Amino acid sequence: MSKNVTPYKDSTLGKKEQVTQMFDNISGNYDGLNRVISFGIDVKWRKKVLDLVSAKNPENILDIATGTGDLAILMTKTKAKKIIGLDISAGMLEVGKKKIAEKKLEHIIDMVIGDSENMPFPDNHFDAITVSFGIRNFETLEKGLSEILRVLKPQGIFVILETSVPEKTPFKQGYNFYSKNILPIIGKLFSKDNVAYGYLSESASVFPYGEKLNNILRKIGFIDVEAMPQTFGVATIYKASKK
Repeated sequence: MSKNVTPYKDSTLGKKEQVTQMFDNISGNYDGLNRVISFGIDVKWRKKVLDLVSAKNPENILDIATGTGDLAILMTKTKAKKIIGLDISAGMLEVGKKKIAEKKLEHIIDMVIGDSENMPFPDNHFDAITVSFGIRNFETLEKGLSEILRVLKPQGIFVILETSVPEKTPFKQGYNFYSKNILPIIGKLFSKDNVAYGYLSESASVFPYGEKLNNILRKIGFIDVEAMPQTFGVATIYKASKK
C-alpha cells in the first residue's frame, strides 16, 4: 500500500479532485518545468519506454495520465493505428490537443477525459498500456492497477515510468536534497500553484518503488514483472504482462 499524500493539506476534497485541480493549475507550464526539473533526461527515459512497446508491434495503445500527451505523441513511432491518451485534467488535455493538432496527429491520437480507476473501455482491449509519472497520483493504487489489468489484452505489455529514490551513496543524499529543497523552489518560480511541486516531491518520496511495486503488480495479477532503474535510480521503468 502506498501512503496517500495529497496536494492541498487543508482541502476538503479527496485526492482525485485535488490532483485534478493541481494539474489544471500547472498545465500551461508543465512541459517546460519537466524539462528543467529533470535536466531533460525524462526524454531519454520515454524513448526507452517506446522501445519496449515497439517490440510488441501494438495496434492500439492506451496512455494513462497522459497529461499534455508527450508519451502518446512519441508512441506514434510504434506505427500503432490508434492511441488513446486518458487524463482527469481537462487543462492538461487541452495543452495536449494543441500539440497533437500542430503535429497533425488527430487521426491517430484521441485525448479522452476520464478516471484511470474507472475506465470507459471494454475488457481485454489494448495491446499496450503506458503510464508516465502518473501512477503515484492514483487515489487507490490497487484499484487503478486492477483496471489496467482488466483492459489489457492477454500477452499485452504494461509499462510504467515513475520516479524512485536512489539507494546508493551519494546519489541518495543528492536526490533527497534536490527533491526537498531545489525542486519546490523551481516550481514556485515557474508555476502559479505554489504547492504543486512540493506535492510532486513528497509523493515521489513515499511511493513504493523497485521490488515493492513489483510485488504489488504481481499481487494484482500481472506476470513477467521487471523493474529497470534509470539514471542512478532517480526513476524506474517497470514492465509487466497479462496471462
